[in-house]
Amino acid sequence: VQLQASGGGSVQAGGSLRLSCAAFGHSFSSYAMSWFRQAPGKDRVFVAAISWNGGDTHYADSVKGRFTISRDNAKNTVFLQMNSLKFEDTAVYSCAAVRTRYSDSYTLTSGRSYDYWGRGTLVTVSS
Repeated sequence: VQLQASGGGSVQAGGSLRLSCAAFGHSFSSYAMSWFRQAPGKDRVFVAAISWNGGDTHYADSVKGRFTISRDNAKNTVFLQMNSLKFEDTAVYSCAAVRTRYSDSYTLTSGRSYDYWGRGTLVTVSS
């Protein structure tokens, strides 16, 4: 499966952005999806994940209550709604996919679980 992220841009602190990740391939509904981010000079970290059927979601503590991950299996797309953005949210955001029915946090929050990665989209938050 190929992944294409979009929706990044520049926004002031307190603003909102909605990222999209379009998947091209078969059986999108069989894949758990996630978002990771990498800030300049830092390692890539987990942001949010959603199970194959949308029944389970997981979030990094730093984004809980501000970000919401969702998916539209009919459109082969996963979204990340980001509200109340902070300067420290500045990063390149990448989506990832793994074909799995597992929905636990241990599996879905680890980058090692994912087989497919899209090119990132840059989010810049100015303070």
